[in-house]
Order: sequence, then structure tokens, then C-alpha cells
Amino acid sequence: MGEVDGRRVDGFDFGNSTSAIARADLRGRRLIQRTSAGTQGVLAAENADEIVLGSFVCAAAIVRYVRRRRPAVVSLVAMGVGAKRVAPEDEACAELLEARIRGTALDESALLARLESGDAGERFEEDSEDFPRGDVSRCLRLDTFDFVLTVEWRDGLVVATRKSPDVG
Repeated sequence: MGEVDGRRVDGFDFGNSTSAIARADLRGRRLIQRTSAGTQGVLAAENADEIVLGSFVCAAAIVRYVRRRRPAVVSLVAMGVGAKRVAPEDEACAELLEARIRGTALDESALLARLESGDAGERFEEDSEDFPRGDVSRCLRLDTFDFVLTVEWRDGLVVATRKSPDVG
């Protein structure tokens, strides 16, 4: 699966659409992913002590995991879109995670509503293969999954693995 500038790469089975992935039967399959920002950021952070992939759907699990691990430093990196464009959804996810980790107040409903009606939601259309409108609400569902995705280097591969937030 993969995308360049949000569009599925020719020859790949899937792009970056959560709607398309949700319809696929992936049981027993390993996915190889290439993205314009996220996977590139992971590769650039190869010297980090630990990498946890962030998302709204795993936010509570991520916060629980970080609190349990109690690292000396937590860096929240919003990847953006390419090298030149800020992605409002990435910035907002970092803002939400920071507020939750610090225990500070944040109007989460307003934050999500702003994303859905603003820049983050505008590029999505009902009949788009790469940017289906259903992806917006799917990606903005807070705390849907109770796991974190951590990244490890194994035999020259970068592998994201599902982990319980209570490990630590």
C-alpha cells in the first residue's frame, strides 16, 4: 500500500484510504507501506529511542502507553504533507496528544469539528478513490482502538507492530 501526494502508487494494491483498507480482507497478510510523509519521518527518526505512531483513533492508548513508560523526553512530530506543507490534521493530533499527556484542557470536539469542516476535510470528495469523504470521519474517531503501533528495525526492515498500551 502506498501513496505519493495522497494518490495511490501505480501497481500498488491500496493507497492511503482507510475506507478501502476497511473493506479489504487482510487476515494473515503483511502490508508494506510507503507514504509521502509518515514513513519518511519514521526513517528520518532512526536514532530515536522509541517511535510510536500517532493517530486520533489510538489517542487514549498512546497517552496511556507514554504515561506508563515515563520517558524523559517525548517529541511529538507532526509530519505534514511533503517538505513544504503543514497538515492541519497532523498538527491537531499532536496538539491533542500533548494536552492529554500534560493533563491540560482542550476542547476536543471543537478541534475535530474544525478539521472536518476545514482544510483537512476539503480535499475529500464522495466519489474519490484516493480521498473518499468517508475517510474524514473514520480518521477523526477518537479512541477507537486500544493499542499503539511501535516501530522497530528488524533485519533491515522498518516494522510497525501492534502493542498493548499497558506494556512498559
